[in-house]
Amino acid sequence: MEEASRPLRSVQETYVEQKHHLLGGLSATKSLLSDIRLFNKDSWTTRYPRLRVKSDVVEPSPKRRGVPHYLSFADDPSSETDVILERSFTRSLSLASNSDAQEDAVDEFPSDSGASTCLRPDSESSEFQVVRLDLNLGAPGSSARAGALVSQLEKVSIANLVDECLGVSMQHIDKLRARVEDTSSKVLVTGDLNAGKSTFVNALLRRAIMPVDQQPCTTTFCEVHDFSENGNVEEVHVVKDVANYNIDDESTYKRASINNLDSVMDDGESSRGMLKLYLNDSRPLSESLLNNGVVDITLIDAPGLNRDRLKTTALFARQEEIDVIVFVVSAENHLTESAQSFLRIASNEKAYLFIVVNKFDQIKNKEKCRRMVLEQIRELSPRTYEDANDLVHFVDSLAGNDDRSFEDLEGSLRSFVLFKRAKSKLNPVSTYLSNLLSDIELLVGANAIVAQEEIVRAKSDLDVALPVLDRMKTSRGVLEDALEVVEEQGAHEASNKTLSVLAEALDRIGQGLPGVEFSSVRMPSYPGLLYLWDYVRDVRSALLTSLDLAVKRAEEEARIITTVGVQQVLALGEEHLPADVERSRRVFMPEAMFSTRRTRDGKRKIRRDSLVVAGGTLGLGIGLAARPEMNQPTFFDLFDIPHHFWVYFGDNKENSEGEKGPSALSIMSVGIGVVTMIGGQVVSARAFVEGAVRIADVLSHEATHKWAAPVFGAFIMGATAYFVLELPSSVPRTVGRRIRNTLSTPGTSTGLREELFANAHAARVARETRKVLRLASWDLKERFRVAMDERSREVRGAEETEHRAIRAKEWFAGVRRRTADIREQAGLVLMS
Repeated sequence: MEEASRPLRSVQETYVEQKHHLLGGLSATKSLLSDIRLFNKDSWTTRYPRLRVKSDVVEPSPKRRGVPHYLSFADDPSSETDVILERSFTRSLSLASNSDAQEDAVDEFPSDSGASTCLRPDSESSEFQVVRLDLNLGAPGSSARAGALVSQLEKVSIANLVDECLGVSMQHIDKLRARVEDTSSKVLVTGDLNAGKSTFVNALLRRAIMPVDQQPCTTTFCEVHDFSENGNVEEVHVVKDVANYNIDDESTYKRASINNLDSVMDDGESSRGMLKLYLNDSRPLSESLLNNGVVDITLIDAPGLNRDRLKTTALFARQEEIDVIVFVVSAENHLTESAQSFLRIASNEKAYLFIVVNKFDQIKNKEKCRRMVLEQIRELSPRTYEDANDLVHFVDSLAGNDDRSFEDLEGSLRSFVLFKRAKSKLNPVSTYLSNLLSDIELLVGANAIVAQEEIVRAKSDLDVALPVLDRMKTSRGVLEDALEVVEEQGAHEASNKTLSVLAEALDRIGQGLPGVEFSSVRMPSYPGLLYLWDYVRDVRSALLTSLDLAVKRAEEEARIITTVGVQQVLALGEEHLPADVERSRRVFMPEAMFSTRRTRDGKRKIRRDSLVVAGGTLGLGIGLAARPEMNQPTFFDLFDIPHHFWVYFGDNKENSEGEKGPSALSIMSVGIGVVTMIGGQVVSARAFVEGAVRIADVLSHEATHKWAAPVFGAFIMGATAYFVLELPSSVPRTVGRRIRNTLSTPGTSTGLREELFANAHAARVARETRKVLRLASWDLKERFRVAMDERSREVRGAEETEHRAIRAKEWFAGVRRRTADIREQAGLVLMS
């Protein structure tokens, strides 16, 4: 053969050089995977992408460098983004937001307009080859399959699954390193049941070692070694624990004779472990596979696929430590479903598979059989199909070395294992490494697109939220000042209005009129002298009731003022609150102002701390007419002597102490005044005595008796006229004056408070108005504060998202550069 003519030394030097580069690439890749896992844990939640070819795209134009795809993610399959999959060795993924982007060249990965990621150079598939989540959950065809289940997982759960997958890849890299550093080569012979594997192994060894029957015979893994590894002794080692097997420690295995191999395989104990066969191949070095003088070869005969689930699972796992897979296919059955599943998984790592189509001589239409098998191989392993002349052989193992095709197969296998070690031993590692790097590039490329979208979204959010936040910071002080002004103005206006209404009411009361004009209170009619005392009581009650109505009117005015103030507060809210902030749903009910508190049993609770000066607090915080002490008439309600005294002798100035009755001294003073009016001037005590003597003389005079009767009669007639004509109109004025003086002048005789009636009510009304306006202002301030805090959080979140996404995008760009360096370091381009 051509390869056999090469100097062995040259082949070994090339192999060692490529091996050195590949080991460096494995180390760098493992370090990269560790960094990605750490970045996924601390800085970024990795999204798992999916690509789907656009079915509605016409034939790509010559200018287009890639094929349009839909990009979605496992956690959000309904959201799709247009991307372009570039078809080249380092195929890239870029964001395609419009049709022009599909026609133009793909930008570099770190650019703002999109992101790119390297894909596998050897596959048209856009799916992952290595970093693949096992989503085959649920029964086929059911709604609970992979996409439906995984889409319900949180992003963090998806990221954890990706992390675990990367961890498995790191463990596999350790196995690959061990395989590359191992100087021997392991050749696995496997296939479906009764495909002729054991017969094929016997033909390779030129000895009938493996038991052959129509029923499956190989029930466990059988490793065939050259007997030189066992001190030139042919025998079988029955191994229970493969991991602890040591040829120098007989406690780790049992010895058996080669001649008893059939019975050893039938033993149930051996089926749970492994058999190691040490055989002597006496053929020349140029013909033998085991004894080749170049490298130690281990030939492994595996149980057939689907013998049982345990063996099949073990076979799938075992292929990871194999350098060369020789897959034996029955020409009668072609590639079964289990065979295709095994080859599809194996091809992710091993681009080249050695396939033997056995029992080919028994097929009548050989061309049809060859064509169908090759079509299956092209779909499963494109590289194997491209090199089918050396890797795919149609033979009959029963014919052995008498068959020319079998000799070609044996020569090709020997050449592939010995002289093409870069292809047989290193190429599976480089293929896995290339696929893994492509998956990493696809993963970080898709996440870079997510990062770019987050940057755009964060900037958009900042463009909206930041001006609003700045505006709210600026207007916060203005709003608080305006609310304070509304509160103060409302309370001040309510207080002034109350003072005005009650001052006017007190003036009307002092004139004997109802405190409220056009009110429902009617003054009582005079019932006659016999019911004079009841009349005084009714007048007092009517005037007090009208004064209560005046207080109610003042409260109504305060309600109107408060309503205006609440509307002003709402207007300030519309002016200063952002448009998307929910407005207050509270409805101001003016009638609830000055309402009476109720106890738990539903009874009205009288507030004892009211500032109402002249009465209790019934109903709406008033109730002078309900106070018994205020409704009790007095003598001075008929004859207001202090009032008349100060009218006639005090320049119309009323006694500031209107509550006090006439004292003895005041009565004496009135008497002295009368005497002075009758008898002239009194300048001394002597004159007073003389005047008294004169009066006595006059009274004792006989003439006096003549005019005394008429004078007394006139007095009686004047008093009668006063009680009949003047008293009905003077009583309301007298009672009104006394009520006015009582409510306007502080005193202690009836336990009144020292505050004036109008001022006390003004303070009470202002306080209630201030309370309502303050509540409305507090509600607005609180909404403003909450809205401002939310905007602050939005701004901080958007800024953090933007910074995190920018760092992630830059980091992903660094990952792409690192994968390119690893490819160059490992020589993946040359080895492909």
